[in-house]
Amino acid sequence: MKLKLASLAAALMLAGCVNLAPDHKRPDAPIAKDWAAPAVAQGQALSWEQFYAGDARLVALIRTALANNRDLRVAAANAEQARFLARVGEANRWPTLGLGAAAVHQPNSDGANTTTYTAGVQLASYELDLFGRLRNNSDAATARYLASAAGARAAQLTLVAAVASTYFSLQADTEMLALARNTLETRQESERLMRLKFDQGAASQIDLSTVESASAAAASAAAQAERQRAQDHNALVLLTGQAGLDASLPSGLALAAVALPEVPTGLPSEVLIRRPDVVQAEAQLSAAEANVGAARAAFFPSIALTSQLGTASTALRDLFSNTVWTWGLQGALTIFDAGRNRANLDANKAAQDGAVAAYEKAVQTAFREVSDALAGRQTWGEQLASQLKQTQAEGKRLELVELRYTNGAASTLDRLDAQRSSFAAEQALIQVRLSNLLNSVQLYKALGGGTGA
Repeated sequence: MKLKLASLAAALMLAGCVNLAPDHKRPDAPIAKDWAAPAVAQGQALSWEQFYAGDARLVALIRTALANNRDLRVAAANAEQARFLARVGEANRWPTLGLGAAAVHQPNSDGANTTTYTAGVQLASYELDLFGRLRNNSDAATARYLASAAGARAAQLTLVAAVASTYFSLQADTEMLALARNTLETRQESERLMRLKFDQGAASQIDLSTVESASAAAASAAAQAERQRAQDHNALVLLTGQAGLDASLPSGLALAAVALPEVPTGLPSEVLIRRPDVVQAEAQLSAAEANVGAARAAFFPSIALTSQLGTASTALRDLFSNTVWTWGLQGALTIFDAGRNRANLDANKAAQDGAVAAYEKAVQTAFREVSDALAGRQTWGEQLASQLKQTQAEGKRLELVELRYTNGAASTLDRLDAQRSSFAAEQALIQVRLSNLLNSVQLYKALGGGTGA
């Protein structure tokens, strides 16, 4: 019996001794060796709490979203499911032992009946994984779990950026609405005064129509800003996963007061491979390679082992007095399957080629996103400075024209032209400030920030 147990142990040691999967090699990244736009030297990575620390309201909203967002919950649940399926795949590589008992009642050749009782430890049909089929199936399941976990981190990264972007957009909408309402109030007062002059014959129909048009334009801008603000508010509520925004949240900052820190960058080859979506694509490639190994193993013989160690007796009272054991070995080799194994292998090879292309595309997309954001960082700052200068100049011009209009040295058209230009410059300044902040959010996301906090 010791010899048989030793043979069984040797068979188990042989399991998985051959791996037919391709060796994993990370594909060369089809990207430039450096960013096209100037980058900040590599430094310590910032958590999202550090990056957005300047606005306590935004930090609180992101925390709420991370705790309650349904999309993030789905991603986390998918990762958990993949983790347990990976454990199932690993368990399939090992024997399954169980306790069994049976009573068989059958007639003998002499016409008498005999009942045989058995009980013991049973080894169910266990495949000796000589060619790595079970191992590769397990490796594929593990790689899919790693891909799913990376996907969950990518979902977190996307959520943090979405909350920040929507929050800044909502702040811009609020400032746009306040600007439009103030402008509307001023123009309605101008319209009221012009109507009085018109009724008294001191103003022409052209003057009245002009101020009416300006007033209607301001009312339209106010309605548009109010609608956009409501929609962005609803989007932020959805992202945070709550019934509404908590009234106890800290006050937010005006766009002009927000100063996001510079994001340190390094070489593309060092930065991009840490992005969750790129990690996910590489893990999916590893899963595809393992599937190729499992498909190749199907061309080789499969060997299954069964065994039982226990007791048997024809009398129930003597069941545990007689020790018995059995074991069996069964081999099978497919000689005709109408090309099923070959087609399965070719399909898995095609999936591997697709996974390579998907990985390369993920790297290229990541490189483009970072490059775009770096280019934006270089130019949005310049545009913001220029827009601020223009807005100040238009404000000064409006102030002087208003003074001249009051003294009768400027016409109604001169005044309205100055008002329109100042209003448009103020709107553009808010929009450029928003775009500059959104570009910083995108750069931080593109560099894989926000997944370690």
